[in-house]
Amino acid sequence: MDEAALAAVVQMVPFAAHLDLTIKELGRDRVVVHALIKPEYCASGGTAHGGFLMALADFTGAVGAFQVLPEGAKSTTTIESKTNMMGAIPVGSTLVATATPLHVGRRTSVWVTRVESAEGKLASVTTQTQMAI
Repeated sequence: MDEAALAAVVQMVPFAAHLDLTIKELGRDRVVVHALIKPEYCASGGTAHGGFLMALADFTGAVGAFQVLPEGAKSTTTIESKTNMMGAIPVGSTLVATATPLHVGRRTSVWVTRVESAEGKLASVTTQTQMAI
């Protein structure tokens, strides 16, 4: 997919567009999304807020789930999500979220998303279940 097509996917989700997320890779087996940590996405210590990390991971996993929708399904929604916070990443850093499927079934898919700094420092790991609708 070209950059314009990937950007169009982000624009379909107003919250993701507001967060200025950028899809770098899109496929059935892997989705990669980048995000710049802006000051307004930080906790008091100047590092990425956990809610921002969770929003980034949720979007990345949902985009993956959209790629594996069964025939007849039109969309997907998160029905469960769990995030482990692993490390603090400072403002101004680029985050790289990589989602891979753990399970793809008829009605649900489970995605694991690792969020790391561009230098490879682990920020969080999210496991989410998406339901086809």
